[in-house]
Amino acid sequence: MNPFRLNVEESVELLRHAAFDKAVLFCLVPLFFAGWVFSFSNWIPLAIAVWATLQYGSFQRQLLVEELNKKWKQIVLDTSPTTPLEHCEWLNKLLTQIWPNHINQKLSLKFSTIVEKRLKHRRSRLIERVELLEFSLGSCPPGLGLRGTQWSTSGNQRIMRLGFDWDTNEMSIMLLAKLGMPFTGTCRIVINSIHLKGDLLLRPILDGRAILYSFVHTPEVRIGVAFGSGGSQSLPATELPGVSSWLVKLLTDFLVRTMVEPRHRCFPLPAVDLGKKAVSGTIYVTVISATKLSRNSLRGNSSRKSLSTYMDSTPEETLTDKEDLQTFVEVEIDELSRRTSVRSGSSPVWNSTFNMILHEDTGTLRFNLYESNPNHVKYDYLASCEVKMKYAADDSTTFWAIGSDSEVIAKHSEFCGKEVEMVVPFEGIDCGELTLRLIVKEWQFCDGSHSSHNFLTSQQSVNGSSNFPTRTGRKIGVTIVEGKDLSWKDKSGKCETYVKLEYGKALRKTRTAMSLNPNWNQKFEFDEIGGGEYLKIKCFGVDIFGDENMGTARVNLEGVHEGIARDVWIPLEKVNSGELRLLIEAVKLDDYEGSRGSNTISNNGWIELGIIEAKDLVAADIGGTSDPYVRVQYGILKKRTKVIFKTLNPHWNQTLEFPDDGSPLLLHVKDHNALLPTSSIGDCVVEYQRLPPNQMADKWIPLQGVKRGEIHIQITRKVPDLEKDKRCSLDSESSFTKAHQVSSQMKQTISKFQTLIEDVNLDELSACMSELESLEEVQEEYIQQLETEQRLLINKMKELGQEILNSYSLSRRCS
Repeated sequence: MNPFRLNVEESVELLRHAAFDKAVLFCLVPLFFAGWVFSFSNWIPLAIAVWATLQYGSFQRQLLVEELNKKWKQIVLDTSPTTPLEHCEWLNKLLTQIWPNHINQKLSLKFSTIVEKRLKHRRSRLIERVELLEFSLGSCPPGLGLRGTQWSTSGNQRIMRLGFDWDTNEMSIMLLAKLGMPFTGTCRIVINSIHLKGDLLLRPILDGRAILYSFVHTPEVRIGVAFGSGGSQSLPATELPGVSSWLVKLLTDFLVRTMVEPRHRCFPLPAVDLGKKAVSGTIYVTVISATKLSRNSLRGNSSRKSLSTYMDSTPEETLTDKEDLQTFVEVEIDELSRRTSVRSGSSPVWNSTFNMILHEDTGTLRFNLYESNPNHVKYDYLASCEVKMKYAADDSTTFWAIGSDSEVIAKHSEFCGKEVEMVVPFEGIDCGELTLRLIVKEWQFCDGSHSSHNFLTSQQSVNGSSNFPTRTGRKIGVTIVEGKDLSWKDKSGKCETYVKLEYGKALRKTRTAMSLNPNWNQKFEFDEIGGGEYLKIKCFGVDIFGDENMGTARVNLEGVHEGIARDVWIPLEKVNSGELRLLIEAVKLDDYEGSRGSNTISNNGWIELGIIEAKDLVAADIGGTSDPYVRVQYGILKKRTKVIFKTLNPHWNQTLEFPDDGSPLLLHVKDHNALLPTSSIGDCVVEYQRLPPNQMADKWIPLQGVKRGEIHIQITRKVPDLEKDKRCSLDSESSFTKAHQVSSQMKQTISKFQTLIEDVNLDELSACMSELESLEEVQEEYIQQLETEQRLLINKMKELGQEILNSYSLSRRCS
């Protein structure tokens, strides 16, 4: 700031003070001019100087008094209660009456879900796995405000302070633990008492729409633990070392991270309760800009940390505040993180939007500010701030953050899709603010409904809550459609990616696609599991030295509703970029079987697949050609075509048949090698389930996982004609005779193969191997034909028996 400008401003204020507060100024001004004009004495300028000095001192004292009065008023306002101390015997008596039959049941159900999730992620070293068997808080409620309550004011916010003392030995929480080394076996851990004591702060926000609550300091925690015996217990009822302290630490850490000042938890008070439980949500987070950044203030942050180590580092003292900061923001929620681009200056603008996923009805968005220095290989942590959010039962969302002087910044979004903008100061420093835009895209509920962009559709609940995974009688269809912005390439610059899915004990894997924005479009079906089981997704990049993890994701399938596919983009966790697009739908088992029965003839039909030709295949051999053949996988059945040598446009003209049981039909085009392993030159999925019966579909299907290539097929869902007694065979001769002829040819070919091995004739050996493989496929084809004819014959016998019974019943009625 210009010092001359500051002196002028102070002089103007001084003259105003003298002019309005001291009337003698109007008398001294004429005397000053008279003495200056006539110059008859020197005492007038001296008197003016003395008077000005006195006025300046008075002015400074008045400013100091006003500043001290302002600070004192603020201290009195912050520390003094606005209401006298009030006793709460009536509140505790009321709580004692309603706790056992009302509050205990609701809180036990709510806390059991939270405890079960926490135990899965944080276990003791002596415990491999923990299951929650029983959860009850008991009939003894906590004591509230035993020493009284009082209200105080901090800024514009009212705060209630009351004591919290919960000392009960009627609690019953039972855990079944599988022990690790050096112990073995299982053990039942029973939590039978708890002592939790501290002072609570309650802050009404948003005109009473919600209450924030937190402990003033870390509360005193004691937990009583006993060890069960008998039943599934494989250890004696003796205490295991460290279990009690582990549980105390687990609870204490949770309280410190979530509800010890300045952290708060939120209790919404909606005007309308729609009675829905949110299990996950999607939010768009836009980091707009930051202001008032100063290197000197940020460098003084005591909680600085770095992301990596130094290399060719520059002394920190050489960086001055005049140099432009190169900063970026990392957005975190649970294990999901994303970064903005790097911007320079004390007021950088990013305008970066990220798709973030919540796995429950509340979440914490953490924003970490880093400095990117070109002379360092690490990012210097500068500051951070947090924004918390919680779903309310009226379909609204509450956002809150810690403001300056520990005040609370709160915003309210009445419906999904409404934009909320917040300016949040960085914690622990005196300067710096972050401007954010938050939009809740949708909430997903356990009853199968969605709240999205102010549009609500409800379905009836199809699965109840359970502590153990149970089958719900539904099928979950998950289609891995595509991916985008995947961040990985191998040393050769290629990018071959695939996805693994895990749901309960079921494992699935997509085919490999060669792109950073791959398109799989593969559908997998799972038996739905209750109890909030997550679908776990892992994305991998193919590498010659071992596949590289490109990110993971969790998808909450609880409450997926029937009849409507849910189209979502899921961001990958533990990486900086990458999303997968999923289509998720649920089908009742009865409807699933019915749809399969209407589109497939599992007992009375078969699939006739004609593999005609392929074109524009990739070259797999050194000479620029390939030796292609097609391997067909239908459920657990596998068949293959003959090999066409040295061509990129092969013609097979072969027909294969399979019993129609609704299994996926996969085609793998491979390059044949006599001695080396075969290599893949593309694959594809043939969709046939919705084809009309007995009508052939002629298709050219592009091959996946390669840059080019198409395959020409003809597929028919054959349904036998019920009016005919039997189906015409593939040849005029008996299938049994054909099968025996093929077996005889195989024996002759094997004998010839052994002779060629002794003579080391590689060219003839390769041709003989191809002939042998073709004969094996023909034999499998006739065996499959026999099985189909056998099945058709059995069905005909059943139909004939039913007709006999019907005719017999009809004749008896007539008689």
